[in-house]
Amino acid sequence: MSNFLLYYFMIVMFMFGCIVFISTRKHLLCTLLSLEFMVLMLFMLLFFMLNFMNYEGYFSMFFLTFCVCEGVLGLSILVSMIRTHGNDYFQSFSILQC
Repeated sequence: MSNFLLYYFMIVMFMFGCIVFISTRKHLLCTLLSLEFMVLMLFMLLFFMLNFMNYEGYFSMFFLTFCVCEGVLGLSILVSMIRTHGNDYFQSFSILQC
């Protein structure tokens, strides 16, 4: 019973992360933080599911590696945007600008 409650809690937390991701459109940093929160909830859900089914955690290592790469890519985009535009507002730059 507690496993189902834990899975339900993680799915609800993932949905809250999705809602925050959809609603924050002002700063890139807030968007990246909500994406990392969603990835963390997916990792926890995957980890508990693999432990529940008695699988090895080797796949979770791959997932965590790709999550770190995604985080580094997002931070590098944030740093390059702050260097070129001076802030992380979405309204301050144009997509068509080189």
